[in-house]
Amino acid sequence: MLMKQAVAHLAPLTGLDEEEVLKLLEIPPQPELGDAAFPCFVLAKSRKKAPAAIAAEIAGELKTADFTAVAAGPYVNIQFNREKWSTELLEWVNQPSFGKLKIGEDARVLIDMSSPNIAKPFGIGHLRSTVIGAALYRLYSEAGYVPVSVNHLGDWGTQFGKQIAAYKRWGNDEALQAEPIRTSLELYVRFHDEAEKDPTLETEAREWFRKLEQGDEEARRLWTFFVEVSMKEFDRMYERLNVQFDHTLGESFYNDKMGAVVEDLKTKGLLEESDGALVVRLEEENMPPCLIIKKDGTTIYPTRDLATAVYRHDVMKADKLLYVVGGEQKLHFKQVFAVLSRMGYEWAANCEHIPFGLMRFEGRKMSTRRGKVVFLQEVLDEAVARALQIIEEKNPHLENAQDVAEAVGVGAIVFGDLRNNRLNDVDFSLESAVSFEGETGPYVQYTYARINSVLAKVKDANNDSENGQVTSSNDTEFDVAGRSAKVGDASWTLLKLLADYPQYLEKAVGRNEPSVIAKYAIDLAQAFNRFYHAERIADAPAEVRPFRVNLTKCTAERIVRSLYLLGVRAPERM
Repeated sequence: MLMKQAVAHLAPLTGLDEEEVLKLLEIPPQPELGDAAFPCFVLAKSRKKAPAAIAAEIAGELKTADFTAVAAGPYVNIQFNREKWSTELLEWVNQPSFGKLKIGEDARVLIDMSSPNIAKPFGIGHLRSTVIGAALYRLYSEAGYVPVSVNHLGDWGTQFGKQIAAYKRWGNDEALQAEPIRTSLELYVRFHDEAEKDPTLETEAREWFRKLEQGDEEARRLWTFFVEVSMKEFDRMYERLNVQFDHTLGESFYNDKMGAVVEDLKTKGLLEESDGALVVRLEEENMPPCLIIKKDGTTIYPTRDLATAVYRHDVMKADKLLYVVGGEQKLHFKQVFAVLSRMGYEWAANCEHIPFGLMRFEGRKMSTRRGKVVFLQEVLDEAVARALQIIEEKNPHLENAQDVAEAVGVGAIVFGDLRNNRLNDVDFSLESAVSFEGETGPYVQYTYARINSVLAKVKDANNDSENGQVTSSNDTEFDVAGRSAKVGDASWTLLKLLADYPQYLEKAVGRNEPSVIAKYAIDLAQAFNRFYHAERIADAPAEVRPFRVNLTKCTAERIVRSLYLLGVRAPERM
């Protein structure tokens, strides 16, 4: 809101449009320099003047009650009128509709996320797609879209030929029933170890997958077993992570839909034979051919993803398709989208791969084939145990300590991932994530608990307020400097940050970047703690107490909302 006011006054004086001015506006490095700064370097060439001279001219022409403007070298520094804006901003951020955007216009956005492989453990490596996708789901909903989440299970492909071949050679039914996931992993790892010495294993695996595709009874029986036990494991993890799906559809769901896609490719003259396989050539797009049918007649990932995309657009009525999948699949999705475009589907332009970086766990790279898997359940259990230990030390009489520890421990893992730019590789440190200090989830959660403690004191001190909700004040007491006595530097900084929330949300959605909201939550918690230490709240003078209490209440609401968007619970007491 504030920046838009500055832009409206600056644009006519600069000759630039409002969007250009908004992009150029900066936040001064020190608060005493002002609330915003416009750099005049961009105008030097057209005006044939030094930037400092231009800044002086523009500052002299800016006459408004909204703010004061002064030239500081090549910058026009702007200080907003706190008397004018403090009450207006607080009332705005206190509205129930605050932060709800309508930029989506109810467009349906289908989010392909999580997508673990059947018969494999739910490891720490699966965390990123799951929590990034879940955060995007909430962010898009907040911005006025209609999100649809799909868990695209890896329940088909040659990996099942390997799994069945391994089971047939070395499987133990008793061990498989007792610990199906760990035993399946051991079999899968052994297969790859043995295949290095015995190449016939790969042939055996391909034959089992061929049987599976043709409906062989034994192959289907084992495949069904692996799917059922895997889903039980996955569902436990999703419940702890507070992640739900609108649809859970594995790759196998699209088996009867691939034939139509292959025929369509043939009809349109896009399929070509290459060494016995069928491909779509993409030389014009500077990409290698996209393999559709392998030499042995079996399908492959691109075939299923083409059928999946068509189904999602035609049947599920998605306007936009997002694929939250690791960055190593970049070429695969470029090929799939290019083939869709070649097939004449204009909506292919609305398909987007949302890549993310590799996750290492305390320096270790995960590999299912080598058995280097860190089980997510074990990481969550350890995080909760550490959180409980800290809580018992700080607040030994806390009720529901175990539930709070669960919220803090699991939240620490989720927040610890999402605070990173999704494109960056993450070397995850459990100790750092669970810390109550620094830029962590527990720090933000603890700040929220502190706010609730403050509001409880307000309720005790003000018996006339109902349920601890203090009504807003419109008093206009001002000090001799002409600034509102109720708006100190710390409260003004906090208020401005609260008012900036819609911009952060729009940026997060526009970039498909949950870390924008995670960093906003950290900034908000830090700004509140500075306000808490600098200005009295519950026992503040009567003329400023309503403003500060309402500012505190609005901060609590925004922290809770930000954590919700990230999939993190906010305990009221810690």
